[in-house]
Amino acid sequence: MKAKDSISAIVLATLVFGQVANGQSPDSTLTRSRDSSGKTSPVSPASPRRYHVNYVTGSMIIAVGLGTDAFAVSRIKNKPGLTDAELQALNPDAVNSFDRWALHQDPSGYRNYSKLSDLIEPPLFIILPALLGLDKKIPKKEWMDILFMYLEGHTITFTFYNYSWLGPTAHDRFRPLTYYTQLPVADRKDGGNRNSFYSGHTASVAFTTFFVTKVYCDYHPDLGASKYLLYTAALIPPVIMGYFRVRSLAHFPTDDLVGLSLGAVIGVVLPAMHKANYKGVTLDLFSTPDATGVSLCWKLPVHRP
Repeated sequence: MKAKDSISAIVLATLVFGQVANGQSPDSTLTRSRDSSGKTSPVSPASPRRYHVNYVTGSMIIAVGLGTDAFAVSRIKNKPGLTDAELQALNPDAVNSFDRWALHQDPSGYRNYSKLSDLIEPPLFIILPALLGLDKKIPKKEWMDILFMYLEGHTITFTFYNYSWLGPTAHDRFRPLTYYTQLPVADRKDGGNRNSFYSGHTASVAFTTFFVTKVYCDYHPDLGASKYLLYTAALIPPVIMGYFRVRSLAHFPTDDLVGLSLGAVIGVVLPAMHKANYKGVTLDLFSTPDATGVSLCWKLPVHRP
């Protein structure tokens, strides 16, 4: 995962907040009609929204996520280079049999696969969710909610990669590239080669495809078992991305499987969480002299006799 993912998220944020600035309130609950005098008046409550989106809390999550990710990207990219001793200690036979095939490729075209994976990722972030715009069952008034959740989900996926115990902050797994002795030593020693686990590219694409699929299924509850075919189709783009990342000598297959799984879970769980109306639940940021973090408060209803 690279800084360009943050740029894509910022572009989406501009689209979302630009609509807010233009007066399209996401929390409007009344439709209005215009009488002969030109005045508007409420006529009936609008149909309930599919998702419950808290724009204040969500904006805080997005802002904090993007802000802290900027520091994480530089830290992850600037890891110390590999030493001669580390290169000499590499043992392909010590790699598990499932991942070992990544070490038996033709390395001559790895740069082309790397460029290809970087090239197709940003368009997927835009084209796939835009397909939802062709669905007439999704009201235009709810597009703000969907765009906001999409931006929020990408931020969470990106932040999880940068800071979780599964990402490169906690692991120094060497990329397959480091094992190829026929490649230039300078390329093998690059500090970024410590970031094999897990694949951020695959995670981001998986979040996008599974988010789009989940939202589509939510607006088409009559799909029945057919929705499983859609979820199967949602696997195709991240699997292709994972293949490209292995061919680019950037990741082992397990790196891609973990990225795909995490991205898919976030893509499905995030809309599901926003479908529920958590009355009495508040999520806030807090800061004290001793700590800074996120607080979750659930106020239980009081039943009086």
